[in-house]
Amino acid sequence: MSKEYRTEVLVIGAGIAGGIAAIQLANAGVEVILARHGSSENATATYYAQGGIIYKGEDDSPQLLAEDIMQAGAGHSYPPAVHKIASEGPTLVEKILIEELGIEFDRQADGKFSLVREGGHRIERIIHVRDSTGKSIQKKINQLINSHANITLLDNHTAIDILTPAHHSLNRLAVYEPNRCVGAYLFNQKTQQVVKVLAKKTVLATGGLGQIFKRTTNPPAARGDGIAMAHRAGARIVNMEFIQFHPTIFYHEYKPTFLISEAVRGAGARLVDANGKPFMQNFAPTWKDLAPRDLVACSMHKQMLQDDMSHVYLDMKSYIPAERIKSEFPFIYQKCLEFGVDPTTDLIPVVPAAHYACGGILVDENGKTSVENLYAVGEVACTGVHGANRLASTSLPEGVVWAHSAAQHILKNISKAIFHHAESIRDWEDIGEFDPDPALINQDMSSIRNIMWNYVGLVRTTHRLQRARRDLRNLENEIERFYRVSKLSDELIGLRNAVRTAIIVADAAWINRRSMGCHYRE
Repeated sequence: MSKEYRTEVLVIGAGIAGGIAAIQLANAGVEVILARHGSSENATATYYAQGGIIYKGEDDSPQLLAEDIMQAGAGHSYPPAVHKIASEGPTLVEKILIEELGIEFDRQADGKFSLVREGGHRIERIIHVRDSTGKSIQKKINQLINSHANITLLDNHTAIDILTPAHHSLNRLAVYEPNRCVGAYLFNQKTQQVVKVLAKKTVLATGGLGQIFKRTTNPPAARGDGIAMAHRAGARIVNMEFIQFHPTIFYHEYKPTFLISEAVRGAGARLVDANGKPFMQNFAPTWKDLAPRDLVACSMHKQMLQDDMSHVYLDMKSYIPAERIKSEFPFIYQKCLEFGVDPTTDLIPVVPAAHYACGGILVDENGKTSVENLYAVGEVACTGVHGANRLASTSLPEGVVWAHSAAQHILKNISKAIFHHAESIRDWEDIGEFDPDPALINQDMSSIRNIMWNYVGLVRTTHRLQRARRDLRNLENEIERFYRVSKLSDELIGLRNAVRTAIIVADAAWINRRSMGCHYRE
């Protein structure tokens, strides 16, 4: 028999969105169970966010910010969501991150915030903590959730599935009722046991899906778990063809590498070819190296094809003084040195990589999904803000704004919510007979990543997408059979979710025949 918990709110994921939602609920006296995939602060995408977060620039306004977001979103952003983040974002960043969490953003000598400009922004409005903004935020969030009396932490737990009576009730007549969430099945990675958590409200904050691609900036757990679970539960999922590729990832053929913040180009660095010659003016004469990310990534792709190269280069040394490189970008400087590249004297090899899913589980202004009692916040959700392409540094404020809104909405409605009858929801039955073969899991994940990288990557064609959809469906059939006969493991759960998410992305790319934003079809 599986272990069982009951809680008012279950939050799955502990990055900026899940963490802030849990903290705000707990501060209001609500009993929260927070399940996170790992236990350390570097398990979330928030931890790796280098560049910064949108605040208020000189002569800035919500209207100006909204226009920049809409421009980057290629006209596909949802206006009410854009106006919500443009009007509430800077205020909540100040209230929650600066005043409540006490994040010490970099300041100038006069005490004012040190503002930078990033791609797609017309003015300087990004605040930062050197080149480790996300790390500073995540460390503070972890301190609070680790010590809060109203938060029960379930570390090293992998979400298996969202519980819905329509799918998991012992009463077959539940299929006729409105679709609603009553909790989740979680897998304890340490004990290898499944936990059943019953909750009045559930908040999904599981992050992104970059690990379904061969090259990504995302942490290992970003396999699309939340997307796949929500899809199986019947939630509405939109805009999944819009996968943003970050232009500048340190290139190494074999080793896992790291992101080089857009703030580097904001400080003056240029993208160059093997001869050290800048090329962005050939593709984006107005924006040059500070063009929106989809345009920069596609331009790099074209330059790589033109030069028959596997990468291009980022030139910091010619445009940023050495001391400024060391003081403003210490993380990037040290990481480059580890790979034998000195940014003060050498060109940095870079290549685009899957970075951010602009689509996700469709939510309203309160983070509510189409499944009753289920909320989604952060990258797993689609608020409509990003449209067809995300403007730089909008993901962190989006997480703050929708985490706050979801928490406030839950607080207003939690007193009317009730627990579902525990005895009517099936206990987990572990029918697997065999230990999952890690060689099979690794090979299948490798196949997913190569299919997605080669056929559903930066440039998509009809024939590539046809092949991807066929190959992924065949692979999913094998993985589902493998899943049914094997004992559970985190890797096996992730594999199952990865192939389902990959199919969702490939199908969305197939259906949308129009190139827009970061979806480019030849």
